[in-house]
Amino acid sequence: MAFDLDLIQKVYSELPGKIAIARQLIGRPLTFAEKILYAHTFQPTTEPYVRGKDYVNFAPDRVAMQDATAQMALLQFMTCGRDKVAVPSSVHCDHLIQAKVGAKEDLAAANDVNKEVYDFLASISNKYGIGFWKPGAGIIHQVVLENYAFPGGMMIGTDSHTPNAGGLGMIAIGVGGADAVDVMAGLPWELKMPKLIGVKLTGKLNGWASAKDIILKVAGILTVKGGTGAIVEYFGEGADSFSATGKATICNMGAEIGATCSLFAYDEKMADYLRGTSRADIAALADKVKDHLRPDAEVYADPAKYYDQLIEINLDELEPYVNGPFTPDLATPISQMAEAVKANGWPDAVEVALIGSCTNSSYEDISRSASIATDAMSKGLKAKSEFTITPGSEMVRFTIDRDGFLKTFDQMGGIVLANACGPCIGQWARHIDDPTRKNTIVTSFNRNFAKRNDGLASTHAFVASPEIVTAFAIAGSLSFNPLKDKLVNEKGEEVMLAEPKGFELPAKGFAVDDAGYQAPAADGSKVEVIVNPTSSRLQLLEPFTPWEGTSLHGLRLLIKAFGKCTTDHISMAGPWLKYRGHLDNISNNMLIGAVNAFNMETNKVKNLLTGEYGEVPATARAYKAAGIGSVVVGDENYGEGSSREHAAMEPRHLGVRAIVVKSFARIHETNLKKQGMLALTFADKDDYNKVQEDDTMDIIGLTTFAEGKPLTMVLHHANGTTDEITLNHTYNEQQIEWFKAGGALNVIRSEFSTK
Repeated sequence: MAFDLDLIQKVYSELPGKIAIARQLIGRPLTFAEKILYAHTFQPTTEPYVRGKDYVNFAPDRVAMQDATAQMALLQFMTCGRDKVAVPSSVHCDHLIQAKVGAKEDLAAANDVNKEVYDFLASISNKYGIGFWKPGAGIIHQVVLENYAFPGGMMIGTDSHTPNAGGLGMIAIGVGGADAVDVMAGLPWELKMPKLIGVKLTGKLNGWASAKDIILKVAGILTVKGGTGAIVEYFGEGADSFSATGKATICNMGAEIGATCSLFAYDEKMADYLRGTSRADIAALADKVKDHLRPDAEVYADPAKYYDQLIEINLDELEPYVNGPFTPDLATPISQMAEAVKANGWPDAVEVALIGSCTNSSYEDISRSASIATDAMSKGLKAKSEFTITPGSEMVRFTIDRDGFLKTFDQMGGIVLANACGPCIGQWARHIDDPTRKNTIVTSFNRNFAKRNDGLASTHAFVASPEIVTAFAIAGSLSFNPLKDKLVNEKGEEVMLAEPKGFELPAKGFAVDDAGYQAPAADGSKVEVIVNPTSSRLQLLEPFTPWEGTSLHGLRLLIKAFGKCTTDHISMAGPWLKYRGHLDNISNNMLIGAVNAFNMETNKVKNLLTGEYGEVPATARAYKAAGIGSVVVGDENYGEGSSREHAAMEPRHLGVRAIVVKSFARIHETNLKKQGMLALTFADKDDYNKVQEDDTMDIIGLTTFAEGKPLTMVLHHANGTTDEITLNHTYNEQQIEWFKAGGALNVIRSEFSTK
């Protein structure tokens, strides 16, 4: 079934005219990304925008939210004064299901443990006209790809892997909940005009190489921050040669290079997928405007003229990659993996192999992995590692069950988990004999930061394609190269695994008994949304306090974070997910994973009021209780990873006034601005070294806070000396108003209260 067909028809009817105007304004041919961007400005475009410089107001077509972030987003939305969302929106219950035993038992446990939250999300969705996908329906990004994504559209989602929809030619961008509130309230959504990175794909995937290996290689080229502030646009005959779900895999993991989003042009593979998911009417509409859903011919002819950076990859020569551990951009070709394992002392035994997740859980992924399992068993092999399978949606699960793939995995010793995020986000009750023992797991997921999957710092997590992960499960060794290595079967015979084979789409079509969708009430005015005031899971929000109108004096250093500090370090997931709707309770995990630069320990900072060391949240609460603001200092790419705005709301709630770092990840910087905080960067990155543990700080220049005008931070050291350092920022006039008002939501409330 096609959702929002009227909206899609409107987008396509207006697309040619809007693109013609944009082409005339810019005075040159357009990339596909530019076509979508200029066709989705909030007001008609009157002048060309400068990439990487100009802030632009956009009008996305829809909003998608997962259950962990939807709670805070909708708690904010219900205070803004609207009786219904202004654009099509959906909530997907996928993050709160913990993988423990198996799909049936884990889903039942989640429905019981999270009943209060699910009831809240269902009722608030019903009230405000939001589509609701029940627990077990599937992972948000797979469900969006199957139901909502369409070529040439624009959407935002409260999850960093929202760009998955780029596999169907849609600009889809991960944001914080406050951004979602803007769009659901009918307000413009602001984004700095992205730069464009072009990736030209030639040749064709073959053998063990898969779409996942393209993004694993790109991650190695660009690193975790190389895509920041940019849209990555894939093109070329190689891009047209593989499936829409393969394209989605690449766009999904583009989040790991910091990209605003990733994008593929409309092609026959996308049309096939639309038709295969009961959306032939959308494919027919897209076919009529196909030329507008691809880069102009001149871009193909001379791409270097139109992209800020150009990368070329020959798929004929691409080999599988294994990325990790501890970071998704440490890319190693499979031919060099055995040597790397030995040289780095990585544990060679693969203890758990996990396939699925929002990145790799399509019918094609599962069918190719199942072919490897079938071949292995026919040759007398079974899984040596623990092996888990996470289907991406109920439609995929039902179909692969019908087609016998789940039985294949069961025969090989695999365990099928619920249609949910599970271990990918740390929702995994892993069974391990010694949590401190160095060990290796391999996943087809997207992210592999320390403690990400199982909460254990000792776990070395590697990311690969589902095919390679399945091969590792059978071999039980990280050094195994299925392209050339043999295995010994139960008869003592040496055998090799055959190359994987699969199907882009099921020959019999997709099938499902209950997809898990719940449509909202036509009139939600009488629907009651109840939040128990004594709940430990949900808490109504109070507005943050506006700026006091002066420079900030006497601030205390809360923590100087050393090295990588992702949103997982700032606001851990896993067992903390249950508090995502309760700001005060979840604030007890604030920065507990960050490494203190002064003692190289986590969750142990000096309280400058007592001179004693304590936990980060408790120390922040002590400063707040004393009426003293605090400052967090960080390293490069601070806040990379998830879109979770809790990583911005928690410091705001606990009295942190400024985050001062060498550089920010895009989503986190925006989230901080939305919550009325100061997101500042060192003009001289070496000034990071001047910050001392006992410093008291002043931030000067706020009374003349202006776009492009640096601020000054004065460090008062314990020995009586001072340092003055310059702090840069990227605030524009509107964002400065958010700061002054105490947050963007306060501005929205004010606007709606006067209407």
